[in-house]
Amino acid sequence: MYTVTGYLPLLALLFTVLAFFVSFIRVPGQTETMGKFDYPHARRDETVVDDYHGTKIVDAYRWLEDPDSEETKAFVDAQNDISKPFLEGCPVRKKIIDRITEVWDYPKYTCPSKKGEKYYYFHNSGLQNQSVYYVQDTVGGKSTVFFDPNKLSTEGTIALRGHSFTDDGSLWAYSLSESGSDWVTIKFKKAPSAEDLPDVLKNVKFTSMAWTPDNDGLFYNRYPEQDGKADGTETTTNLHHKLYYHRLGTQQSEDVLVAEVPQHPRWMVGAEVSDCGGYLLLTPREGCEPANRLYVVNLTQLKGAITGKLEYTVIVDNFDAEYEYISNKGSVFTFKTNLKAPRYKLINIDFSKPEPENWVTLIDEDETAVLEWASCVNRDKLVLHYLHHVKSELFIYDYASGSKEFQIPLEVGSIIGYTGDYKDTEIFFKFMSFLTPGVIYQMDMKQPYEPKVYRTIEVQGFDASNFETEQKFFPSKDGTKIPMFIVHKKGLQRDGSHPVLLYGYGGFSVSITPSFSPSRTVYLQNLGGVFAVANIRGGNEYGDTWHKAGTLGNKQNGFDDFQAAAQFLVDSKYTTPNKIIINGGSNGGLLVGACLNQRPDLFGAGIAQVGVLDMLRFHKFTIGHAWITDYGSSDDPKPFQWLIKYSPLHNIPREPKGGQYSSLLLMTGDHDDRVVPLHSLKFIAELQHTLGKKEGQTNPLIIRVDTDSGHGAGKPTKKVIEEIADMYCFICQTVGLVWTD
Repeated sequence: MYTVTGYLPLLALLFTVLAFFVSFIRVPGQTETMGKFDYPHARRDETVVDDYHGTKIVDAYRWLEDPDSEETKAFVDAQNDISKPFLEGCPVRKKIIDRITEVWDYPKYTCPSKKGEKYYYFHNSGLQNQSVYYVQDTVGGKSTVFFDPNKLSTEGTIALRGHSFTDDGSLWAYSLSESGSDWVTIKFKKAPSAEDLPDVLKNVKFTSMAWTPDNDGLFYNRYPEQDGKADGTETTTNLHHKLYYHRLGTQQSEDVLVAEVPQHPRWMVGAEVSDCGGYLLLTPREGCEPANRLYVVNLTQLKGAITGKLEYTVIVDNFDAEYEYISNKGSVFTFKTNLKAPRYKLINIDFSKPEPENWVTLIDEDETAVLEWASCVNRDKLVLHYLHHVKSELFIYDYASGSKEFQIPLEVGSIIGYTGDYKDTEIFFKFMSFLTPGVIYQMDMKQPYEPKVYRTIEVQGFDASNFETEQKFFPSKDGTKIPMFIVHKKGLQRDGSHPVLLYGYGGFSVSITPSFSPSRTVYLQNLGGVFAVANIRGGNEYGDTWHKAGTLGNKQNGFDDFQAAAQFLVDSKYTTPNKIIINGGSNGGLLVGACLNQRPDLFGAGIAQVGVLDMLRFHKFTIGHAWITDYGSSDDPKPFQWLIKYSPLHNIPREPKGGQYSSLLLMTGDHDDRVVPLHSLKFIAELQHTLGKKEGQTNPLIIRVDTDSGHGAGKPTKKVIEEIADMYCFICQTVGLVWTD
């Protein structure tokens, strides 16, 4: 199934992959030789003043919100003219690029997935910009290319964003994104022949892709056509998400509008067809909060005639909880929900008597672990994935009774891939850890259950036995225990001498679990560095209670947790403040910006990727309004009081603790229509104005603006390596570390 639910982590600003690829290299002596920077002059217009509920706020760089103005373009060029020579001037830049390229060049695979009578999987030979989709008759049999996105652009900037097969596997719908934009174009192929079909759907964003059981067409989402461009460089607000039905062989202009919520322009309407093919589930959402309404359409009564808006039965008409479809037996539907269960449970709702008093709990909430996802397999089994203290656990349950049958043995790490649906008699799952590049397992869904290794992914020249992963729990400011993973060489001497890369996210119910990064092997193996991940509040590591403890008026808790993580690393003698580099992307970029403002004395450097940095105006651009559920909105008096206290743009210290602001690298892309570049542009302009000319500010405050680049999804390998190399070089030039071949 492919639904808009799959886009929620994207809407929720998730940007973990590139950040987890980071490893930093520093050269002695660079700190002393940096000197002052001659930052570009940026026009200040202090006549732009907003009145927020009686509080007047100057927005002197409002003009940077126009990405197409010549003045904005000149500002970007001037900033890149500073950052590019600085980054390229790193003495070991060639070593960095060569080594990262070397470790990246290993074969990568996803789990095979059975569609019809064929198996499909993604494979990247090593340095291909985009992974290639292969098809085979049997698992492990001869493979042929089904779809190669690398052939669509010379630079690899056209990426496969989403895809969906018909239930019988005979047709394939797929969406393509250009330059990292969230806008996609949907196209179609016959399967397994890969024969192109003429249908093309444009103006699509955050879309469902749900086929009707007769294979005649699919449901998908799009926004109304807007004035001006829609290529990912615009800032226009995305409103009035609509659900359409496209019948194959017809023009997009003939598509039928089947669902919309005009009275709620910010809502998004997801759609999914049930396993039995008889029902269409509609799941309106008002933002990124794990909550949705639930409506159902009986497709069998339509008899294939979809000619207008669909009549639906309301099952849930509020946003009190989330309802994620798992499977159904006739009219009895199973949902994963956080209704009165912050760690989630499975419930059955009989659509023939859908009143809440008739709902039945199938598998109750676990006392200590969070139910992350569930899947129906072989029609009578359930595979459940739990997160227990941020580590994956996998179980098999009997669907009819809800009784536990088997726990699949796993090491400490994460399940980062899974295939298997209600028709399949086998499953595949992919395990990964900080030190394990990936192991794909295959398991038949019959007792006794015996998972077998299907494929092991290896990185040449990396010996995991030389390293170890610890998990520590430390107290935050209010005493709450926060978990943190710490990865380093075995036998590490705690003498405060080691550089530490500290990563965090803390928002939108996103759990940051153990994952492998090829470039991090350089950091661990060649540099003896320490890598740490703090699982701060705002994520889903301990369920919805943990999420809510780091959102809205509680957002400062996440910043406190992150600062406490750094302090713990110092107190435990892993490092010292001037050797801590903090990193985060998107919502994690907000984390970096807020923490550098509040405690620049605690960090040597910060790298904020595609960060949300103007907390008073984020909701006015593209899909930013969807984040109000986590942040609140400055349009309302109470949330304004929360936001103004930590918004990075509005809290730059004039006299930073420790004497000067930490070295800072902002990174953004010109096609980022998730967190539009204006956040980073306004912040760097204000930061350079406030601190750039101060006598004691010798640490660099710079920004890198990439072209043909978006929020991160689908970024070609070449650009990923270039970005990581620039991050390495920034640390090389600011803190100091010896490179060892």
